[in-house]
Order: sequence, then structure tokens, then C-alpha cells
Amino acid sequence: MNKKLLVLVFSISTFFSGAQDTTYARVIIKKLTSKTFLGRGYVNDGVNKAAKFLVSEFKTIGLLPIGKSYSQPYNFNVNTFPGKISVTIDGKQLEAGKHFLIDPSSKTLKSGFQLFKTDSVTYKAFDAPLEIKLRKKLTYTVATKLGDKSVVELLIDSFPNELKNIDVIYENKFIPNFKCQNIIGYIKGTEQPDSFLVYSAHYDHLGAMGTTAYFPGANDNASGVSVLLNLAKYYKKNPSKYSIAFIMFSGEEAGLLGSKYYSEHPLFPLSKIKFLTNLDLLGTGSEGIMAVNATVYKTQFEKLYSINNQKKYVTQIKQRGKAANSDHYWFSEKGVPCFFIYTLGGVTFYHDIYDLEKTLPLTDYVDVCKLLIEFNNAL
Repeated sequence: MNKKLLVLVFSISTFFSGAQDTTYARVIIKKLTSKTFLGRGYVNDGVNKAAKFLVSEFKTIGLLPIGKSYSQPYNFNVNTFPGKISVTIDGKQLEAGKHFLIDPSSKTLKSGFQLFKTDSVTYKAFDAPLEIKLRKKLTYTVATKLGDKSVVELLIDSFPNELKNIDVIYENKFIPNFKCQNIIGYIKGTEQPDSFLVYSAHYDHLGAMGTTAYFPGANDNASGVSVLLNLAKYYKKNPSKYSIAFIMFSGEEAGLLGSKYYSEHPLFPLSKIKFLTNLDLLGTGSEGIMAVNATVYKTQFEKLYSINNQKKYVTQIKQRGKAANSDHYWFSEKGVPCFFIYTLGGVTFYHDIYDLEKTLPLTDYVDVCKLLIEFNNAL
């Protein structure tokens, strides 16, 4: 092992020495999933409150802004349900998030209705544009447009009998041109500062539905944000030959909107990006990691695989081809070499009220960080 490589391995191992790193990760994840940010969505401006907190972390770590600000503002339309929501089925008062969800594109509804069954999982209301859908799992999303009907989704296990009546009270608030932001900071390279290696992660989530239910988004994606911040702390102490940029996108859950905007309005030329690694769903790892775009960028995947084969950081690295399933996608479309990395195994909570900090095992958290650093240095 040559002297430079020995120093690199020592610095990684020293920095990521176990508990101190997962302790910081849990502080970040717990903060981001708290009621303060209400699911990092659009009710009570949760997403921008989270952005303010993350900018303060960038400053504390010592990242430089690109230009005068860490923020890249943009906007999009979004539908919300900020007020009280009440759903009663045949006299049974339901709990939001636990028993039911309001489809995010639904309009205001305040009335009682008789129901008739149209198939094994669908009911409709007499004389009203309302549908009831029975689901095996309640999975929430974000809507940027209003639909032509209202939909209430019910957890099928909670309703073994035929449904007859529903009383629904909720009010939607459609927000045109909601002001949002991406957050960008960087560490200047020691030899080629005009070339960049990029880490990205989305910090937004689904927000709240009514006054009692919000979606914490611990694995998705407070976990990825915590990895990005830990990597920023490492590179601040161990600068790279290339500049290292850290980009946190909003609008991912609304349709990869923040990354799309950034890819169309980059703060430095996309041609200057040597490689981008997008981090999402990094709270588990008992079954290894997945690399999206691995079959597209085969040479880079071989480097990643070779490092792990030698160091045994994770149990396996599985590979997928091109997929529009996270913020790497728009960069890939513009020819920027990139991977989307997520962990496998462990908890399966996703887009629901149960994706909490306390559920995350952070199984291979430290080793994933080490693998990412060695991979970037190999580039």
C-alpha cells in the first residue's frame, strides 16, 4: 500500500470511528422528522423551515456558497390539507394516516354520503364525485394539480364488512407558485477547483395531512441528508483534489422538481461534474446497497464493486439500469455520469406515518460512508 493511500484509509477510519458518526446522524434525522418541520412539506411551510436549518448546518460545517447564497429559489403548484380532517365510516370515527388518507389531488368535501360497491376494492357515493378505495397499505404522495373527483383511501384490514355510509369533512388549499429552494454548498478542490464531484440528496418529504397526521420521512430521506452532512464534515477536514459540491433538493416527492430545475439552471456548468452520487433511503443496509445506473456507467461501477470486494464494507452491491426514481435522473438525462445509491433490507416503512427515526437501524451506515469516500477518491 502506497503512502498516500495509507493516509487516505487512516483518515477515513479515524473520522468514521463508529458511534460519533451515527450519533450525529441520529441528531439530524430526529430533528428533520420532528413536528417542527411537519414532514418537510407545504403545510405551515415545513419544507422551508427545514431548509433554514440545513443552511445553518452548512455554515457550521464550513461549506462555501456558490455565489452569494446557499439557496436556489424556484416555485411550483401544490395542493394541501392544512385544516381539520374528519372521516367517519358507518359511525366509526377514523384516524388520519392510520385508517385513511385523502388523495392529495382531492378538492374540499363536507358532507355525508351513501355508498355503493363497484368492485372488490372500490365504492362510490350516490350523486357525488367521491370514490372510496380499499388499500393493503396506505401510501401518501404530493399533488401539483387538482383532480376531477375526491378519493378517500382506506386500509382494507380495518374494514372487514361492507361499507354503507361515509361522513367526510376536509378542506383543500391549492397553493399556486409555492416558493421553494434547493440548497448548495461546496468545498474548494486543492488542485482542480473548477472540476466537481457532487453528492446530492433530497430534504423534502410529504408534509402533513390535516392537523393530526404528518409524514416524518426518516428513511426517505432524512437518512440521505444525514449521510451528505457527514460526508461534508469529512471533506472539510480532508479536502479533495476536485471541488466537492453538496446539493440538497426540494420538490423530489412532487415529481423530482428541484433537481429538474437545477439541471436546467445549474450554478456551475454540468460539464464540470466528474461524477454525481445521489443519496436516498440510506437508513438500513442489512442486505447491502443498490446502485442505479450501474449498467449505464459500467467502468465506474467496476470501481465501486472492486473497492467493496476488497474491503467488504457492505454485504453486496446490486445493480440496476436507468430509472427515473430519484434526483440523479435529470442529470443522467443531460449526460452527467451518476449513480443513485440506496440501502437494502431492514424496515419497509415508506410514505406513511411510521417512517420514524427510532425505526432506522442504520445497519451499515458508517461503512456506506467509507465506501462512498473511497469510491469518489478512486474517480
